[in-house]
Amino acid sequence: MHNIKKLKIWSESINLCVDVYKALANMPNDEKYGLSSQIKRAAVSISSNIAEGAGREREKEFYYFLNIAYGSSYELQTQLIICEKLSFISEEVNQPLLNKLDEVQKMIYVFKENINKRII
Repeated sequence: MHNIKKLKIWSESINLCVDVYKALANMPNDEKYGLSSQIKRAAVSISSNIAEGAGREREKEFYYFLNIAYGSSYELQTQLIICEKLSFISEEVNQPLLNKLDEVQKMIYVFKENINKRII
């Protein structure tokens, strides 16, 4: 088991989630239960799966949940791009989110590859 409060990938994914929620504050009301809801679920899923994996006893289980978090990060990336293309958020708002997301994706990838080396 890992102490999630000491995991940078967890804290950075939490920060990303908060930023995503703030960026979506002005989404059209008719998207409240549509794309906005999907984006929020994907953003929450990243840190939640990191936390769930960190709480597992086996490294193999942690690796599994990191893979889910990694997949959710690409889901979030896709949804943010769609959101921008639909002009629900501006490029000026979206680009910092995508940059932060890119950093989180890199951290998850490196972390899971390090775990994978230990479980093989």
